[in-house]
Amino acid sequence: MIRQRIEQIRQTIDEVCRKNGRDPAGVRLVAATKYASLPQIREALDAGVMDVGESRVQDAQVKFAELEHEGRRFTRHLIGHLQTNKVKTAVRLFDLIQSVDSLKLIREIDRRAGELSRTISILIEVNTFQEKQKFGIMPEQVFSLADEVSRLEHVALQGLMTVGPLTEQEADIRSSFRCLTRLGEEIRQRYPSGQRIEMRYISMGMTHDFILALEEGANMLRIGSAIFG
Repeated sequence: MIRQRIEQIRQTIDEVCRKNGRDPAGVRLVAATKYASLPQIREALDAGVMDVGESRVQDAQVKFAELEHEGRRFTRHLIGHLQTNKVKTAVRLFDLIQSVDSLKLIREIDRRAGELSRTISILIEVNTFQEKQKFGIMPEQVFSLADEVSRLEHVALQGLMTVGPLTEQEADIRSSFRCLTRLGEEIRQRYPSGQRIEMRYISMGMTHDFILALEEGANMLRIGSAIFG
């Protein structure tokens, strides 16, 4: 069942991208595994998923250890909120931290990554619809955080992430996604060859809104329930 769901999602990605003049090969599908069991994750990996996104550091420790013991290889994403006191563990566990939303957090990631002689890839999480109950920085703060990354040694900014507004108003969802795409382009122009800054990913779109996200420029999707039920 999971294999069939993934195939359907990939088919939808292909159709939407081709309709909008984009190459579907440029879109990365991250399986959001917050509520997925180990057998379900194994099935997704067997179906060709190469990116796994966990929301909690402590859950990732358990799941990733078991999967790596089995010899499975995949890119490990942190897609949930990261507390500063969990950074030491996170920089050991994850390949890409998508939910960076403060200067304090960036500096702590840099410090902890330096202790491991690693460079950690991050995305800045932006609250594009400026909802008080959500994590993420305001859009106008993105550039100051990017400037900070440009001065650090062990953090590489790979793009931006947002969670679309929970609403039935398509115009509001599109506006939120369009804001992130525009910010990504502005940063790309500001740092055309920045060693620590490369706008590779615009991460937006989940099960209920990934088609809109694709149409507005997403090239990384975080999909959970459409895969795992």
